[in-house]
Amino acid sequence: MNIAFFLLPKQEVVCMTLDATLRQTLERMEHHRYTAVPILDHDGGYAGTLTEGDLLWFMKNNPNISFEQTNKVKLADVQMRLTNRAVRIDANMVDLVSLAKVQNFVPVVDDMNRFIGIVRRSDIIDYCEKLILSGKPLNEKEMAAG
Repeated sequence: MNIAFFLLPKQEVVCMTLDATLRQTLERMEHHRYTAVPILDHDGGYAGTLTEGDLLWFMKNNPNISFEQTNKVKLADVQMRLTNRAVRIDANMVDLVSLAKVQNFVPVVDDMNRFIGIVRRSDIIDYCEKLILSGKPLNEKEMAAG
């Protein structure tokens, strides 16, 4: 199985840039009901994943910033506590599944580290469920062959 089979393309992903403000990010995450979003750098590369926890810790550690002032804070100033790793589009399924165990989604990049989309953990689980229900065995060799 190829990773591209699971790819949700960049155009369909809610992502933010390092230039986005804290307020823009909060509003977008609230609107879509997301707890994490991929962050892109100035060149369209994957810069990390920002979580609700990152936003809460930032607000806690910066009590001088009121909610009204969040439109002046850039995401580049918000520390991301976790390092969610990305995979290249040509990675094997074992790598993808390993990351999906600990991340809600896995960012996917091209060979120049440009963000091209995500693979959602739920899509991988759905696929595995269908394989199990069909009676087809899941083995590492098949998954690595991708």
